[in-house]
Amino acid sequence: MAGTVEKKLVDLGITLHTPAPAIANYVPFVRTANFMVVSGQLCFDADGKLVAQGQLGAGVSIEDGQKAARACAINILCQIKAALGDLDKVVRVVRLGGFINSAAGFPDGPKVMNGASDLMVTAFGDRGRHARTTIGVASLPLDAAVEVEGMFEVS
Repeated sequence: MAGTVEKKLVDLGITLHTPAPAIANYVPFVRTANFMVVSGQLCFDADGKLVAQGQLGAGVSIEDGQKAARACAINILCQIKAALGDLDKVVRVVRLGGFINSAAGFPDGPKVMNGASDLMVTAFGDRGRHARTTIGVASLPLDAAVEVEGMFEVS
């Protein structure tokens, strides 16, 4: 049965899917005691298609970048659900790290990253408020527009 957080997501039209497996020599998440780190998630939709491809500031709009960051956040939540079975076991979103595929001089990575941050706060309320880093990069795997990783306190 879905918990409180998952019900909020359903109300937003978000259904959690089976997360993508790791595609290289890493694991999708690591849990130690009450701390969980989720590896970087690309901006795939539930069907495995990239939500946005290319560089912000060179063909990808801020709005499309925000949608891509939100998709990354959904994929993080899918990994947490797979690991813990219930998103209500998240005590606190500690940190999100965002990598924005950016054209030279693109200054609005933090605006793009709000797509992920806003979803965490909507899903978890005050427990979703987190520290954050946003880094512009020259490229990402598969030319994805955004990749997001996360750290969580869990029970």
